[in-house]
Amino acid sequence: MDRLHGYYLEDLEVGMSDSFAKTISEADVYGFAGISGDTNPVHINEDYAKTTMFGQRIAHGMLSGALISTVAGTKLPGPGAIYVDQTLKFKAPLFIGQTARAEIVVTAIDERRRRVNCDTHVWVGDKQIATGTATFMVDKRP
Repeated sequence: MDRLHGYYLEDLEVGMSDSFAKTISEADVYGFAGISGDTNPVHINEDYAKTTMFGQRIAHGMLSGALISTVAGTKLPGPGAIYVDQTLKFKAPLFIGQTARAEIVVTAIDERRRRVNCDTHVWVGDKQIATGTATFMVDKRP
């Protein structure tokens, strides 16, 4: 992989994986609310969030999804890969101050269509908080 392109299709193998971890700050949650327009009070209003089943504010689910995108766009398949689709199931909340680790694992490669299928996961410690699958279009080597 090179910094500007990422992996070419021929360089990928089933089982390859990579990850990215980030501790989620209050600023991250407010920034995501500002960018996305999702001002649900469970994310940005402490008094309201205390009345919910979570007892505190939670990060946006799609912020977890964005961490998967970080892996895809910077590590595996890397720069140049194009997102084709993503499924995502949220299994547990992500709280402010927790460190989330997004992971991508290559599960299949379709050389004819230039598609790479992957399992996607987000973890906090050893607890899986989101899971899904993704497909990426990846360039063949020139």
